[in-house]
Amino acid sequence: MRTIGEVSAAFGIKPHVLRYWEQQFPMLRPLKRGGGRRLYRAEDLALVAQIDRLVNREGYTLKGALQAIRGSKAVAARAEAPVTGPAAAKASGDVAGVVGRLREIRERLAQVVDS
Repeated sequence: MRTIGEVSAAFGIKPHVLRYWEQQFPMLRPLKRGGGRRLYRAEDLALVAQIDRLVNREGYTLKGALQAIRGSKAVAARAEAPVTGPAAAKASGDVAGVVGRLREIRERLAQVVDS
């Protein structure tokens, strides 16, 4: 856990900018202790690093960075979700069809090579 001052120094970002980013990026929510003292967790630090890279190095606007972060999380969630139901049956049927087609192609190639 890091204080806002430590995060500010580590990333070279002013504390008021970090507080503004908290307003613009709903997923950036450091713990707040008594007196409003912010404590950034590891996942908050990773998010600050990602926002910093997008905005300050790659030239994204804050709105564009927010969309990019939301998009990357959606892609990651879809990649982790297991395929079930009709989609899984279709995918396994597609694989079987592709394997069968590849076998046919291999047999034809073997015939051409043997000729």
